[in-house]
Amino acid sequence: MFELARSVGIGFAGRGKVSDVVRWADDARRRGLHSVWIHDTPYERDAVTYASAIAAQVPDIDIALGALSANTRHPALIAMTVSALDEMAPGRIRLGLGTTIPIRLSQMGLPYNPDTAVEQVSDAIDLLRTMWAGGRIPSATPNLPPIQPMFPPVHRVPIYVAAYRTAFLELAGRKADGYLSRPAESIPNLKRLIAKLRKASLEAGRDERAVSVSGYLLTLVDKSRRAALNRAKREPFVIYMMSILSNFSLHQAGFEAELRDRIGAAWRAEDYHKAAELIPDEMLDAFMLCGTSEEVAEAAARYNDAGMDMPILQPILQEDEHIQPILEAAELYGSLAVKETVPVAAARESIAVASDPLDRLNPFEKAWRKFSAWTEIARPFSLTGAYTPVAVAGALAFAQGKFNLQLFIISLASTVLLQIGANIINEIYDVRNGVDSITSPRASQTLLKGRIKESEAFKLGIFIFGLASLLGIGMAFVRGWSVIVLGVLGLIACYGYTAPPFQFKYKAAGIPLVFTLMGPLTVIGAYYVITGTWDINAFIVSIPIGLLITAVLHGNEWRDIADDARYGVGTFAAQIGRRWSFLAYVGFITAAFLSVVIAVLFRDLPVTSLLALFSLPLLVRSVQASAMGINGQQRAIAKIDIETAQLHAVFGMLLVIGLALGGIHG
Repeated sequence: MFELARSVGIGFAGRGKVSDVVRWADDARRRGLHSVWIHDTPYERDAVTYASAIAAQVPDIDIALGALSANTRHPALIAMTVSALDEMAPGRIRLGLGTTIPIRLSQMGLPYNPDTAVEQVSDAIDLLRTMWAGGRIPSATPNLPPIQPMFPPVHRVPIYVAAYRTAFLELAGRKADGYLSRPAESIPNLKRLIAKLRKASLEAGRDERAVSVSGYLLTLVDKSRRAALNRAKREPFVIYMMSILSNFSLHQAGFEAELRDRIGAAWRAEDYHKAAELIPDEMLDAFMLCGTSEEVAEAAARYNDAGMDMPILQPILQEDEHIQPILEAAELYGSLAVKETVPVAAARESIAVASDPLDRLNPFEKAWRKFSAWTEIARPFSLTGAYTPVAVAGALAFAQGKFNLQLFIISLASTVLLQIGANIINEIYDVRNGVDSITSPRASQTLLKGRIKESEAFKLGIFIFGLASLLGIGMAFVRGWSVIVLGVLGLIACYGYTAPPFQFKYKAAGIPLVFTLMGPLTVIGAYYVITGTWDINAFIVSIPIGLLITAVLHGNEWRDIADDARYGVGTFAAQIGRRWSFLAYVGFITAAFLSVVIAVLFRDLPVTSLLALFSLPLLVRSVQASAMGINGQQRAIAKIDIETAQLHAVFGMLLVIGLALGGIHG
């Protein structure tokens, strides 16, 4: 088997599809990594199951359980588990052993005594080694025969003690094969802990380097260090890890405990935006690896220089797009293909003065990043609000035998252009007014990240509005001055949504404006352009479409109540509060469905329009998520605008099909 020059591992949580983790482990093997670690975390999936799948399907790589808890799994059970794994992957199993975070034990009602925890782990090590050797162990209950393991002796399994307290370090120095440092460990504190570990080994009469040092290094790789840091700050797990750092560890890295306490308070309140704003870049640099694959490899090398024999790169985001660059970083580190390491302070300074990360990209990558930036600021997911009402108007015209394809396409193009222009101007003024920041849960952050300059965005927005206006003038030549009136109203609403002098969004006028503009105004206007006539049915069919697009906007405002209130943005949701915002949101989406049913009952719409009701599963999903959000699980509504836009799109397209079928069979 091909192996890298330096030992390096990759860590996975018991999360996601088992098959994905097996595939990533096999990729790690092919790249020459030495081990894959599955850490056992309460309330996630069972680490042993993932390790078993890897052991059965991936050859020639060590598999580590790190760390199992002596509190939640009896040592005899661990011995039995490792015996089975050892048969599946002979000589390739490693075991991390610890106690689990005390707060997790408390949640499960399990006792934890720091004074006896070390003895408990020490006894577990003795019991494990005795059982693996085929030896008998005394019964824990008097007057009962000793326990005789009923499995064959296992190959030698290295035991790593996972802890950071001095007493555990001394235990590792006396008995263990390895020491597993905790995630989010700084280099200065790691050096201090390793010194204690080496001293304990010498005092126990062992070789100073008898204990191998490994450690999880929380890792996030992106195209640039800036992008990686920004993404890391938005992750609740990262915020949590920053909130539980010890006083001494913080002091060693140059931070005050008061900062950690403020981050922790925001984390407990699930105000992740505020918590992320509190975390300085230097804090993540001290306790994590963030940057490009090359920068992460160099950072791992600094941990190796500090005494860590085998860094274990632990992906913060366990997804394909994040795993692959981390494996590349591990391969770079292990192959020694990294620059000569420098002190941390110097490394930070060199990063700070580095050239623009775009300079490192080839022409294709630069073009792709620019294109993706323009796409991001256009917010494609929101364009359902533009094309759905026009499609509904076209379907109604088709059902009545009045459809004009050319005018339909022109109407659709002008409406989509207006929506894109509104999105761009909206982002410009949200950034100007301080509403959007780098940790805001918005759909686009192109201006905040510097991917597009504000002047570029403004010129593009005006250009797009100009194109829409030219199409509007063309339609006016065909349908008359009323199209000009509708177009001017649309331009004022789209530009003035966030831009002065109107700034409708900041004055709680966004909800009625969006309902009117993206509901009746667009459907009726598009119907008139396509057919040259006015029809009450166009107004009736516009009601559910307007209600759902209003729900998209309102869901966005509800999610962002705290941020908007902080910056004095008086949205409708901010005015009525969270509870009423929840009720309004549910009211908007359910009323959309009811309005179609009522229109069919009154024969204003064909029966086939009820096809729209097949989008009910998406309605249920939105209601469930919103209920979780109002009950304190803020993360449940993190993507409520996108999910509601999906409901709007599916509902709208089914309604379009239903209207068209009504015309065919009417």
